[in-house]
Amino acid sequence: MSQTLAAVAGNVSTIGYGLAAIGPGVGIGIIFGNGVQAIARQPEAAGIIRQNMLLGFAVIEALALIGFVAPFIFPK
Repeated sequence: MSQTLAAVAGNVSTIGYGLAAIGPGVGIGIIFGNGVQAIARQPEAAGIIRQNMLLGFAVIEALALIGFVAPFIFPK
């Protein structure tokens, strides 16, 4: 008498990537939020802070893109 309440249709990896995209989104928000605060506190170090912000952004964005491509490389 067990009934299926809901069926998952489509590719489940898209749901996984959607959930995994939360991490890089939070990371990018933290990087830029703290970077703007640091520049506001020390405007003379804006160049170095901006450089480090963009480097951190690139690393986190690369992880997000790897997470996007991985389901296509390793299908079920």
